[in-house]
Amino acid sequence: MKELYIKYIAQLLGVQAWQVENCAELFADGCTVPFISRYRKERTGGLNDIEVAEIKHWTEVFAEMEKRKASILKTIEEQEKLTPGLQKQIENCVSSSELEDLYLPYRPKRKTRATAAIAKGLQPLADLLWNGKIAHPRQEAQKYVKGEVADVEEALQGARDILAEKISETAANRETLRSIYRTRRVQSKVTKAGQESPEAAKYRSYFSFSQPIGKIPAHNLLAMLRAQEEGFLKVDIDADGEKCGNKLYYDYCQAQGYPSREAGEQVREAVDDAWKRLLDPSITGEVIREAKEKADIESIQVFGDNLRQLLLAPPVGQKRVMAIDPGFRTGCKVVCLDAQGNLLAHDVIFPHPPVAKKIEAITKVADLVEKYDIEVIAIGNGTAGRETEDFIRKVGLPDSIKVFSVSEDGASVYSASDVGREEFPQYDVTVRGAVSIGRRLMDPLAELVKIDPKSLGVGQYQHDVDQSLLKEKLDNTVESCVNSVGVALNTASPYLLQYVSGIGPALSKAITDYRAANGDFTSREQLRKVPRLGAKAFQQCAGFLRIAGAANPLDNSAVHPEAYHIVDKMARDLKVSTRELVGNAELCKQIKAADYVEGDFGLPTVNDIILELQKPGRDPREAAQEFSFADDIRDLEDLKPGMELPGLVTNITAFGAFVDIGLHENGLIHASQMGVKGMAVPSKVLKLHQHVTVQVLSVDLERRRIGLRLLK
Repeated sequence: MKELYIKYIAQLLGVQAWQVENCAELFADGCTVPFISRYRKERTGGLNDIEVAEIKHWTEVFAEMEKRKASILKTIEEQEKLTPGLQKQIENCVSSSELEDLYLPYRPKRKTRATAAIAKGLQPLADLLWNGKIAHPRQEAQKYVKGEVADVEEALQGARDILAEKISETAANRETLRSIYRTRRVQSKVTKAGQESPEAAKYRSYFSFSQPIGKIPAHNLLAMLRAQEEGFLKVDIDADGEKCGNKLYYDYCQAQGYPSREAGEQVREAVDDAWKRLLDPSITGEVIREAKEKADIESIQVFGDNLRQLLLAPPVGQKRVMAIDPGFRTGCKVVCLDAQGNLLAHDVIFPHPPVAKKIEAITKVADLVEKYDIEVIAIGNGTAGRETEDFIRKVGLPDSIKVFSVSEDGASVYSASDVGREEFPQYDVTVRGAVSIGRRLMDPLAELVKIDPKSLGVGQYQHDVDQSLLKEKLDNTVESCVNSVGVALNTASPYLLQYVSGIGPALSKAITDYRAANGDFTSREQLRKVPRLGAKAFQQCAGFLRIAGAANPLDNSAVHPEAYHIVDKMARDLKVSTRELVGNAELCKQIKAADYVEGDFGLPTVNDIILELQKPGRDPREAAQEFSFADDIRDLEDLKPGMELPGLVTNITAFGAFVDIGLHENGLIHASQMGVKGMAVPSKVLKLHQHVTVQVLSVDLERRRIGLRLLK
């Protein structure tokens, strides 16, 4: 990678140039973000996976820019207009807007007013005007009245059109206007369609809206742009046309020196036309796109943070589960799963009106619990979820059986997906949905990777942001979560395995096919026998895969095989076997990390090894906890301002957090009601699925909205 890109990335991200350069080299060598951040800390200076992913993003951005530069240089060279100075300017660009500004005068054009004027032979007249060579423009223009040019006015108009395009394509002019527009206000006004359409009512607060573009919150801007896309609003920037025209004329045009007022007026008229017709719409679009890019990044960051919390939600682990997908008219779908998540039985119960076969439902549930020795019950939190939870708690089940409310977001998507059909081809969507609810309680990470993250209900305007950037962020987040937890090689589905560092969809299928044909893996080394899993893939994935009961206990840890010899040396020095050392915290405390630094294994890596030996294969996730809503709150009408209630955080946005308090409508804790001094960002205060206590501030029965304050 070029030095100018390395320096730019380092300055942008606040890291050292050598860290960027080493990361770029590792990417070029086929290393993944999780592998680099976990096993190459000496090369990166201990950068975490988020920082390494950011560097990867920018290396890809500049790789594409290099291709764009090559294309631009070729186009200009073919026009025989490429000078050494212009080439150097282009090669030194790190900004795409700067690059495109330099290219703009040379970009092949469709027919414009300027190209039409040039075709009529009016370029010389425009050049004379621009360079201040004529004092009497009308007299000079008379010389060009011939052929397609009907009169003096048409000649001068054509010359002004040429100048307007020249002014609008000058890089310095465009950057000057950008700097002005970035300080102005973005504004929205309702359109005729917006006034007439009932669907536009949700955007009413933006019908006449204005805010500095540098300060507008992401959710406000994205909402305005969505409304504009739907035809309900017109969004622009309140640029001062006179100020912009004066800036262009006095800074970039009058400096040419015009021999007469008449000549100057011709150029000034071209400047005003350039601003109004060409520059204002173009720069407005660019600056709004810039602001949207920032809003996209902010919203995508919120989505990524929420997704990380969702994927790393506490699992109940390998327990025998009864999962219930609740419903009123169609009944509650019940499934029983073994400790590995395999489907054992399924049925339907009708404990609620209109069918209301409560006694039959109690009998079925009790029988299934006894027959399959159920340990926990998972109940979907959608329609009839609260009522079903009440019913289950009154069945009279053993106290040892814990009951959990589980988010249904995405369960229906999984049910109808290719993955769902592949896993349960003989069952309908209702059974698949209930299975998904049960499995996501057992291991949220393993189950949720099967579902498009955008269907999980934890985003903010996720359909309005840059979809390629969103996909990159979500893929990075899923990959980071999977690799931070580690994956059990002998039980993981191909959908989970594909997110392990260095594997992907094709190798995940090859691994599960090999496992099906040859039985469980007994060592990490056995992975080398999997077809198409070469040395590089083994290097990237081995440290993140776990094999319980392997002959070598390190195969069930995060210690990478390339470092096994270091652990063996530690054990020899302590005069114990490797098996005796693994998991023995007291022995690990006797190890001096500095004694085992060698070659590529520096102090950071050795310290990681010692920590891992103390608790091999440790799961970073917390344990799942039961939760209960307030018994006396059933309907929105039951709420009164001042009430204090338990709740579950269901979504976090830039403007606040949504909380489930046991009703069909979630309440909103606005960012200003977080109750933590100096902490305005909701994600710094709350986590997804966190148990909280809230106070009711307001209840809007008409719009069915609940305002909350965070207490604890």
